[in-house]
Amino acid sequence: MRNFLRTRLRTRFSRATAVTAALLSVFSVTAPAYANNVIVLNSGEATLSLIDEATRQVVATIPTGKEPHHLMATPDNSSLIVANSVSNNLMFVDPKTGKPQRWVENIEDPYQVGFSPDNKWFVSTGLRLDRLDIYRYDGKNISIAKRIPLAVMPSHIAFTNDSKTAFISLQVSGEIAAIDLATQTVKWKMKVGPVPAGLWMTPNDKYMLVGMTGADYVAVVDWRNQKIVKTIKTGNGAHNFRSLADGKHVVVSNRVASTISVIDQDSLTNVGDITGLLPGPDDMELSADKRYLWVTFRFAKKVGIIDLTNRKLIQTIAVGRSPHGIYFYDRAPVFGPNGG
Repeated sequence: MRNFLRTRLRTRFSRATAVTAALLSVFSVTAPAYANNVIVLNSGEATLSLIDEATRQVVATIPTGKEPHHLMATPDNSSLIVANSVSNNLMFVDPKTGKPQRWVENIEDPYQVGFSPDNKWFVSTGLRLDRLDIYRYDGKNISIAKRIPLAVMPSHIAFTNDSKTAFISLQVSGEIAAIDLATQTVKWKMKVGPVPAGLWMTPNDKYMLVGMTGADYVAVVDWRNQKIVKTIKTGNGAHNFRSLADGKHVVVSNRVASTISVIDQDSLTNVGDITGLLPGPDDMELSADKRYLWVTFRFAKKVGIIDLTNRKLIQTIAVGRSPHGIYFYDRAPVFGPNGG
């Protein structure tokens, strides 16, 4: 919590046109031949690391804007959007090579971002500015529809499959806000617990899972009736989610406990913890064969690879400071915003 508040107090960084041009000219690295590359955002260094998935080696380090936390592929997967929260802009990169394609300026404080399932709306939480920005999306251009003030530190996003509602976790007030996308209004807020972060919709939107970074559990929310029906004990700092793509299980990273819990979405129980990890597990991504789970360790400057057959950490890769979002080119998004 203290780290989040420190982030809010940082001086806002404004990118001038000359700086943008300079960053583009800095990219003199010849992009490696495409080979299932992995992109990791180093939020503490304003760079992204490009990792060859096969060799598990960093093959390029590319400048971004200041504090790139989260990322999201465009619906056609032709670009990867890097949200530079303190630079107040979006960087579109080639998802195969990490090479910058274009910049979109004047996107204020894009911390977490995501497209609605129908691809009509692009949503951005302003963690520092305490608001939600909703943009129209026409397949190429992003234009502001409405800015909605929210409680302190709006963080993660989830959508209903019908694209009618977006849910936003509000970390300081301990609430979830439901946003009507058609009218861009707040439908309701409800208390869920201390420092809610990651949000996950179970199959058929039956329940919403909420990671409690200020506690040691995941809250199961009946969002239609606005009530908590159950809590699932995980580890301290339950934070972010990722599907294991088997139709049944989802994992949650426990940032304080430095563990990852496996949750059965049918029984709504913790069916096992992955231990022996480095400090601060955060965002996660799954290999195409579903055997390996890659995870960013925010406090260790490394990415880890977990073998899911035995749930063991088998390798780490040094990247930049405070690695956060992670993306595999050969994967279509299966969960909405990453990240984390």
